[in-house]
Amino acid sequence: MPHSWLLKTEPSTYSFARLVQERRAVWDGVRNNLALSHLRGMKEGDRVLIYHTGNEKQVVGTARVVRAAYPDPSQQDPKLVVVDLEAEGPLAAPVTLSAIKADPVFKEFPLVRMGRLSVMPVPADLWKRLLTMGSGK
Repeated sequence: MPHSWLLKTEPSTYSFARLVQERRAVWDGVRNNLALSHLRGMKEGDRVLIYHTGNEKQVVGTARVVRAAYPDPSQQDPKLVVVDLEAEGPLAAPVTLSAIKADPVFKEFPLVRMGRLSVMPVPADLWKRLLTMGSGK
């Protein structure tokens, strides 16, 4: 059964719009041990929410893992891994961090509890809630 994840990116470095334009990307640059552990847990077919950090602080779109974790070909360190993502599409309405923090259902979600973590699992109930919030309805 596919799992769901949230990946953070600074839009000035690599935006969701760029992922949509390029259709597919190698997701690299992760250095935190817990985030790397989560990357290693990603499998082909897993769903991903893309979150813009910086001034935006919002979930902006969805993607899918099209290649599970493998050693980062641009690095000499075997513990550094990457995954390949394919863009699905933008959310109808971005979901802001303030809206997420205002909803008590997210109080234990790593995005709220561990602000610096760049890769995190998203439980099925929270995935559904985030997509509902991002539907614009």
